[in-house]
Amino acid sequence: MKYRTLGQGLEVSAIGIGCMPMVAGGNIVYGEANADDAIETIHRAIDMGVTFFDTAQIYGPFTNEELLGEAIKGKRDGLVIATKFGFRFEGDQITGADSSPANIRRACEASLKRMGIDTIDLFYQHRVDPSVPIEETVGGMMELVKEGKVRHIALSEAGPETLRRAAKAAPITALQSEYSIWERDVEDEILPVCREFGIGFVPYSPLGRGFLAGAVRSRDELPEHDWRRNDPRYSEENLPANLRIVDAIGA
Repeated sequence: MKYRTLGQGLEVSAIGIGCMPMVAGGNIVYGEANADDAIETIHRAIDMGVTFFDTAQIYGPFTNEELLGEAIKGKRDGLVIATKFGFRFEGDQITGADSSPANIRRACEASLKRMGIDTIDLFYQHRVDPSVPIEETVGGMMELVKEGKVRHIALSEAGPETLRRAAKAAPITALQSEYSIWERDVEDEILPVCREFGIGFVPYSPLGRGFLAGAVRSRDELPEHDWRRNDPRYSEENLPANLRIVDAIGA
């Protein structure tokens, strides 16, 4: 395994494991998931030198963090555990964005409990909350760093100006946004800001949710509740054109 250093000195494996679709019956699944296979996958990844594992409060919701916590019991040392906050809930239903410092603290403490760990290595704002200035949000996150509940702070899908303001207010270790051969918009403005401020970039869905690996050739191969059925890149109209990208990669 190769390793990289993100932003403020956080070393991670070059390949990370996105745990999002690992919970059976969760709100975002690719194909069929079950806990035994998910935990076996996480253990195998650790054996291969993967240290970087990504989850979020919203995945499940909540149950994905519990699954990852169960999988890393007795294996926590040397791992980098990333999770995300940024939403308001009523029960298990999302009712809106909330990146107020009070909600950040609630989310952090709940995530720590669900995963059974003392510190979150990389804590992301999952989506920017337009009602809370980014300076106030990262200030609240840094309070958790001072208390030892979080090691590094990060943003997800922030625009270039938001990212720039955040970086001027606090040390941002990483930005996570979609990036792959068929999703390259971040190259125009986002990556230059990351370079300017020394922010690590973590691409999500680098394999296009399996598509760029050749895993899907037809919508009929996707189970009824597969999240990818909502992605326009998998629509009947767009799939044939996108398959040509996969064929070019294969060649």
